[in-house]
Amino acid sequence: MYKKIAFALASFFGAGYFPFASGTFGSLVTLPLVWWSAYNYGAKGVAVLAAVAFIVGWVVSIEVLKYTKHDPSLIVIDEVCGQSLSFLPVAAVMQGNSHVILVLTIGFALFRLFDITKPFPAGWADKKIRNALGVMLDDVFAGGYAAVCLYLINHYYNLFMDF
Repeated sequence: MYKKIAFALASFFGAGYFPFASGTFGSLVTLPLVWWSAYNYGAKGVAVLAAVAFIVGWVVSIEVLKYTKHDPSLIVIDEVCGQSLSFLPVAAVMQGNSHVILVLTIGFALFRLFDITKPFPAGWADKKIRNALGVMLDDVFAGGYAAVCLYLINHYYNLFMDF
């Protein structure tokens, strides 16, 4: 029973079984949840979402890794965590704002860029930490890079303030 629950949560209720680019699909299905959290609760909501995804992801990845190779494509709860973190610095802009498609699009693209390219320390965590924590950390680092970029875009260009 626990194995089935772990696989369901790790795959974010089946998103990880998408036939191709499951990480991208996992990030994409996270966006409505991020928008809802930010719209209703601002940065606190997004932070709680990311923290819960991290803790749940870490715990269920321990179980899933008993039956799979390291960081299998079916685990996308790490994308949920990292994608959520991407939006932390702009969550206040998103709070109460239903017109944030530009924010979501840029945040999604930035997170995918850093998750795929894995700049240090994301690549290091992915290669050197061969356990459930490593599964989660590379996406946390990618989300951190995306968050910094979103913050800078918003700070210097105010692209997200015109809504």
